[in-house]
Parts: sequence; C-alpha cells; structure tokens
Amino acid sequence: MSQLETREPVLAVLDIGKTNVKVCAVRAGHHGGDVLVEKRRPNAVLMEGPYPHVDTEGIWQWFQQALAELARDYYVLSIGMTTHGATAACLAGDELVLPIADYESDLYAAVGERYDALRPPFSETGSPGLTSGLNLGRQLYWLAQTQPDEFARVTDILLYPQYWGWRLTGIKAGEVTSLGCHTDLWNPAAGDYSSLVDKLGWRSLLPDVVATGAPLGPVKAELADALGLPAECLVLNGIHDSNASLVPHLLTRSEPFSVVSSGTWTVICGLGAPLENLDEQQDMLINVSAYGAAVPTIRFMGGREWETLRGDGQAHLEELPALIDAGVFALPSFSDQGGPFRQLRGRLMGPVERLSGAGKTTLASVYCALMTDHCLRLLNNPGDVVIEGAFAANDVYMAVLACLCAERDQAVFGSTDSTGTTQGTGMLGQDVNHWPFSAPVRTESPSSLRASILAYAQDWQRWVEERSAAA
Repeated sequence: MSQLETREPVLAVLDIGKTNVKVCAVRAGHHGGDVLVEKRRPNAVLMEGPYPHVDTEGIWQWFQQALAELARDYYVLSIGMTTHGATAACLAGDELVLPIADYESDLYAAVGERYDALRPPFSETGSPGLTSGLNLGRQLYWLAQTQPDEFARVTDILLYPQYWGWRLTGIKAGEVTSLGCHTDLWNPAAGDYSSLVDKLGWRSLLPDVVATGAPLGPVKAELADALGLPAECLVLNGIHDSNASLVPHLLTRSEPFSVVSSGTWTVICGLGAPLENLDEQQDMLINVSAYGAAVPTIRFMGGREWETLRGDGQAHLEELPALIDAGVFALPSFSDQGGPFRQLRGRLMGPVERLSGAGKTTLASVYCALMTDHCLRLLNNPGDVVIEGAFAANDVYMAVLACLCAERDQAVFGSTDSTGTTQGTGMLGQDVNHWPFSAPVRTESPSSLRASILAYAQDWQRWVEERSAAA
C-alpha cells in the first residue's frame, strides 16, 4: 500500500447464497472484522436454454460494479468468495462450455439408476444419496450423458467458489470444503478425489487442490485497472458457505460444540461429534472443514420450509401458548430437497384456520426449532449449540430450541450478527488467529412455557415417528 494511500483497507467478500448474492467490505487488520458495507441482489435461476442454470453473467456484471464502488471508497486488499454447494462450472480452456446447472432441477432423475450403480459407497465419501442435483457427481454425469458433444470439450471442472476466483485471476484451483460437500467426488479419509472420479475419467478435469483461503494470485491487470482495484489486490481461494460459518468458532472454541448455519438451508455441523453416528438414510454426511478435518453434519431446507409455512405477520412468543393449546402442528417435510424426512410430504394438523398471520409465522418458527432439535439429537454431540444466520434473530425459534436443548444440558447461543459466512471467509486471509467480534449471546428458555413446550415437542416427535414408520 502506498504511504500516501488514505483510504481504509478492507477485504471484499463475494457471498453467493441460493436466495441472495452479497458483496461486503470487511475491515482489515488485527482489530478488523466489522462489515462496513453490504451490497445485495436476488439470486435468480434462468430457465431458458437447455436446462435451468445459474445467472453467471448477471452476477458477474453486478459483482464488477459492486467492486468498483468499493474501490472508490476503500483500499481493497483482497477478495474472498463463499458460495452455496452442489454447483460447478465446466470450462473448455477459458470458455464456459455449458451453463452452470441449478441443483434444484428434477431433470437429473433421468440418470438415477445408472448413476446410483456407479457412485461410491457412503463409507468412502461420507456423501449420502440425495435428490435433484444435490450430489454434484450426479449433475456432472447427467451433463455428460445429455450434452455429450459439449461435455467432450470440457478441460476443467471448477467448484463454484473457484469459478469466481478463476474469473478474477485466470487461475484454476480445487478446494476441500466444496469438494467435501456431498459431491460424491471426494474421499475425506484419503484427502483425495474419490473412486468415482477415476471410474468416469474425470481426474484430469479436476484441478490440484489449493488450501482454503490461500492466495490464488492478483486480480487480472486489465480487470484491476477497469475496476479501480490496486494492482496488488489478491484473490483468495474460496470456501463453501456453511464451512465459512464454522471458521470463527473453530478458531475460538474447543470441541465438542455444534454450529447451526441458517439460511435457505439449515446446516448443523457437529464439531467433535462421533463419525459412527452418521446414517446416510437420515441425510447425515461428512463435511470437510477449511482445515481439512471431517465434520459430522446433518441438514434440512429450513429457510425454504419457513418461507412455505410462514404467515403475513412476525413470529412472537406471545403467540406460542395459544398455538400449543390449540394443538396445531406442522409435520415434515415441506421440501423434498434434503433432510431426514425428505421422503414425507408436509402436513398441517389441528385448527390452523384459527391462527393469525403472526401465529402462522410462529408455527413456522416452532417447526424449524423442532427439526433442528431432531437433527441435533441424531448427531449426538455434547457441548454448546451456536446459531448463525437468520434463525439467530428469531426469538421463537431460539426460545423453543433453548428449552429442548436444556434437557440435554446444552446451552444455546445466538450470533449477534448475520455475517458468519462473510466474516469467516475474510478471516481465512488474515495473519491473526481471530478478530475481536461479538461473542454469541446465550438464550434462556422461557421458564413459564417450559412444560408446555416439552409436552408439545413430545407430541410432535410421536406424530413424526408414526408417519415415518408408515411411509
């Protein structure tokens, strides 16, 4: 940095979730970590063309504009990327030869039996068999079978965060957190690509793995000039978003503990949990942390289900007694995209028509708390539970979950901000071990409602078990 440079140094973070795309400026330095600016846009799936796909050019144009705006006000030291999983780019040299497929499409079922006969066992990859394109290997196999001419031209397959790193630098790299996210492509125990990769002849298409957060290189000179970025602005190897949420806690907490990352997906990671508890049929899996460690994980599409169930009012604890007394239940599942009950069709029980808009949103929040508790019990991991993301600001969700976890002597903490993925991504490029950020706040369960919440949860669990047994 020039001695005459007076702009505040920041780290730029591109954060692509399934619902929204963000670009944030994060204060750099030993006392950094604060998000100074956040720019946001919706993340849309494009339906025209050969199949539903990611709006890469829309994101790219917006990303460049956001970077240029940041560069006018701040000195951008580095750029990091974090994205949702189950997404990859197929390149032919420096050309995107196929649109980046959307993992929620149901088209991939066409190769279901053929692919299932090829995919490695759960014991090798820790990756359960999932619906749609949630197993990235299934997506790629479908592309190879249905777009054979284009796929034959592919020279490189980049995971989604690394695609954006390549667009900024021209450098192609692999990375463990995205590879280890139920792709079927990674063997966590061996720290290498899985047998499926060699069986299908894809090893030469997958680049060498580079450490998470390691510098890929500077921004392309012509791009840096066009956007007003410093010539020495480094691009860091990106990270899967749920794993980014783990980074601050991995650096500041001792195992065992669990982190619940809530967004479109609710992803529960059990740091220090026993691997032998994992059950493929329950949509449990091995995640891979930024430091290459195996992390027992379970998830469900909590944010999407909450949006499906919610009413037109805000959730309130004051609505909870009436909901419980009326015996209104939401029974899973309201998404078939994953989770331990993905095979069940969601059902509402009781006099739902009595609920106000706020009551329906309260029901949605209670449902997601009960699902989170169910997943935590399957992980069987002692220690604190830390909630990151949207649900940390939901009083009903937090109160119900705190009450249920207290029965296992587990304390529930809520993050005081919604920047876990952004802050975790920024931390990876720093020389300091951690930034001084606000510690998650402990949630106390409402003592006056404790007995009724526990009884309600027992009834919900009984109904769920009966439905599962009958399925």
